[in-house]
Amino acid sequence: MITGGTGSFGSTVLEHYLDSDVAEIRIFSRDEKKQDDMRHQLQLTHPASADKARFFIGDVRDERSVADAMHGVDYLFHAAALKQVPSCEFFPMEAVRTNVIGTDNVLHAAIDAGVRRVVCLSTDKAAYPINAMGTSKAMMEKIVYANARNGAARTTICCTRYGNVMCSRGSVIPLFIDQIRAGQPITVTDPNMTRFLMNLDEAVDLVGFAFEHAHPGDLFIQKAPAATIGTLAKAVQQLFGDTGIQVIGSRHGEKLNETLMTREERLRAEDMDDYFRVHADSRDLNYDKFVIKGEVHAISGDAYTSDNTVRLDVDGTVQRLLGTTYVQQALAGDV
Repeated sequence: MITGGTGSFGSTVLEHYLDSDVAEIRIFSRDEKKQDDMRHQLQLTHPASADKARFFIGDVRDERSVADAMHGVDYLFHAAALKQVPSCEFFPMEAVRTNVIGTDNVLHAAIDAGVRRVVCLSTDKAAYPINAMGTSKAMMEKIVYANARNGAARTTICCTRYGNVMCSRGSVIPLFIDQIRAGQPITVTDPNMTRFLMNLDEAVDLVGFAFEHAHPGDLFIQKAPAATIGTLAKAVQQLFGDTGIQVIGSRHGEKLNETLMTREERLRAEDMDDYFRVHADSRDLNYDKFVIKGEVHAISGDAYTSDNTVRLDVDGTVQRLLGTTYVQQALAGDV
């Protein structure tokens, strides 16, 4: 089952598993139009396996609708969320209802239904959060860890955290392409702002890795390169045409650099080649033993940020863009 299954991530997960030996994939979301569009698209592109997809109208905010859809589910991707930073700044309680309370509803329903494994999707904005979206996702992670620690032993709950997913719904690259096609200058918030760059397939690979390797409460982070927004704009223009750049200033709640792993989390982190695993904090509420015995850690290294990861130049960013399906289709005139 995929909550928020009609979104960019859910659609890509569905593509990955539709032709596998998975018997049924449940798409859970509240948008009947997107579900109907997805249903018809599957019938066109995957006629032999389209029937594997079953569609459930519901909202993670509503416990009953989540519980009704959860019966018989073995594995769960929890991707439903409010993700737009500015809209969450103006309506923070909506972010709380979906990202915080909704996650708690999903996890309790999964535990009650005996789901084997649950992977919840988080964001770099949850690390040292400064905006409502990031704060709500940070609380979502705390709910994941609490349920992983206190929930039923048969349900393994973990979390993944990743940076900007290129060309996902509402992201800046499709906006840049539309502006160029309209003959308008690209609108850049701050050319020096840095962002991690991942594609959708990498995001799905991260979730698949978490499914295979998770212990309760683990946080998985994929190592990713980054680029400045100015470099990204130049790379898009190199592919689609130079219409100029207009700097418009930062939006509500934006950081100059993003953090995928905090300095404190590095204390519990394990380097797994392409990924970091941050082990769950195993301490309990008996603080006396820490006062009496003490527990000393030397903090090693800095936070893992979009400022100190591998920095892409324009040519490197162009190559990352060419690896996305959306840019390939846009260059071919299909979107």
